Amino acid sequence: MAINPDEAEFAVEDEPLLTARANAEDLGGTDPVAPATGAVLRFFAAAIAARSVVEIGTGCGSSGIWLLRGMRPGGVLTSVDTEPEYHRVARKAFAQAGFAANQARLIIGSALDVLPRLSDGAYDMVFCDADRGSYPEYLTAGLRLLRAGGAIVFDDAWPGDDGDYLGDPYRETGGPAGVRELAEMVRIDERLVPLRLAVAGGLIAAIKR
Repeated sequence: MAINPDEAEFAVEDEPLLTARANAEDLGGTDPVAPATGAVLRFFAAAIAARSVVEIGTGCGSSGIWLLRGMRPGGVLTSVDTEPEYHRVARKAFAQAGFAANQARLIIGSALDVLPRLSDGAYDMVFCDADRGSYPEYLTAGLRLLRAGGAIVFDDAWPGDDGDYLGDPYRETGGPAGVRELAEMVRIDERLVPLRLAVAGGLIAAIKR
């Protein structure tokens, strides 16, 4: 019998994650990562011993909790979002999950305005979960931020059987085209070790050589 990865034991949402999901439903406009996607983020962060991670799209804080749980103790998550209310609930979610206030640096603003202000090669991982039409630009900006051996991951980036893209985020203008361009950029870039994962809405990931 096939196993739903979202129901597997290693991807169970505990109380802080369930609370974050409930907060997202109350707020509307933000969709928490699937538990299986969160498990992948935690795995990547742990595998590369991440100390410093950039997240584009804070949302309710669900993905941030998964990332922080994979990072080294005392690691810092820099999370960017345009909505102050998301930051308010995410900060509470991080505290409920047991993380110190100084482990989450929350920046309000457009990612394409904020990312150029972050330091070159200073980050271990970049996670993108916002504005799929801008995924190609996020890749370019994210690779500048990553150290050698760092990872970049994009959520909701998998084509369905009919050639369309899965997930409500693709109702947005430019989403499918942005993901297709991202996929081609990752595939041909010799600086990257690429990977596609059929998890939830799909992930495109790469390691910077």
